[in-house]
Amino acid sequence: MIGIIVYNIGSIVGIVCQAWYPAVIAARAIQGAGASAIPALIMVVVAKYFLPADRGKVFGILNSTVAFAIGIGPVLGGFISAAYHWSFLFLIPLFTLISIPFFRKVLPDDELRGGKVDIPGAAMIGLSIASLVLFCTDPTWYYFIIGAALMVGFIVHIRRVDHPFIEPSLLANRLFRSGLIVSFILNCTVMSIMFVMPLLLSDLKGLNTSAIGWILFPGAISAVVFGPIGGGLADKRGNNFVIAIGVTLLACSLIMLSSLLGMNVWFISGAMVLTYIGFSFIQTALANSVSLTLDMEQTGVGMGLFNLVGFISGAVGAAAVARVLDKKLMNFPLNPLMHEVGGYLYSNLLLVCAVAVVVGATVFFRSYGTMKFKSQ
Repeated sequence: MIGIIVYNIGSIVGIVCQAWYPAVIAARAIQGAGASAIPALIMVVVAKYFLPADRGKVFGILNSTVAFAIGIGPVLGGFISAAYHWSFLFLIPLFTLISIPFFRKVLPDDELRGGKVDIPGAAMIGLSIASLVLFCTDPTWYYFIIGAALMVGFIVHIRRVDHPFIEPSLLANRLFRSGLIVSFILNCTVMSIMFVMPLLLSDLKGLNTSAIGWILFPGAISAVVFGPIGGGLADKRGNNFVIAIGVTLLACSLIMLSSLLGMNVWFISGAMVLTYIGFSFIQTALANSVSLTLDMEQTGVGMGLFNLVGFISGAVGAAAVARVLDKKLMNFPLNPLMHEVGGYLYSNLLLVCAVAVVVGATVFFRSYGTMKFKSQ
């Protein structure tokens, strides 16, 4: 409930202060602080209140909903921006207030435990990540120095306090640690794709925001259909099987996208369908795998940290891609199948993303392919 309320406070600040750019940025930060609680706690709810045998299906439904939201967002945002004004987008989150009575009615009461929030630790890790993301966008040396120093301070801090922001013993869990690394690589890759595709369609194909939304929409719909299928497969055939399918679909779609940039935009739309399905499969099976590595008392902070890594990787991926596009660091012919004028930069980025997917899959199968999960 606090997350939803903070999210909407940010929305109100955004709509009221729309004419002042710094206030809009601050409003987005407030929105992010509130909204980040929702997916993290939903994962905790699934891990705490559903049996391991049912989690794959539930994670599949959740991830299909998220994928659909990612797809419908550009369509809705493009329509509102074109027909009205971009600032009206700040009003949409206010509808989430409707959910508060339902959360109060449906969710069981948690057992309260003693302890306190490690505010200094939270501040250090937050500022460290922000500095490192800024370094990816603007590689000024002091951003890196500040970020690295705060990260070292955070590591020292959590080893000395009674209730650290992140429990060191949690990171000693090899399977959990590998899951975080895989999540970072794959989420960084997919969020980079989601960041670059609208720019690609605008730059190479001259599409407006509304048209771009419709190109991405079929992929979002496909994720709604295949998300629960992936969850069911995870329960029946295992998470590794679903990860293998997802990685194959995602890597193949990226290679296709890298090669099809010179063709009709609907070919690109078709390839993006495979991207969404593959990502939905990966997210479902990966979240399920990570949840099974945790003891019950570690579930809350563990799944929260898993979700935090997803947010961080998205920010890092977008910042890195923005830097590459801005400086045209990969603007040279590489893919022999790509002949679109001015498309080498985008094509090469997509190929790099395909390689990153393979790297993430390799890390996953080297860890989870041979090790057993903790019993629940």
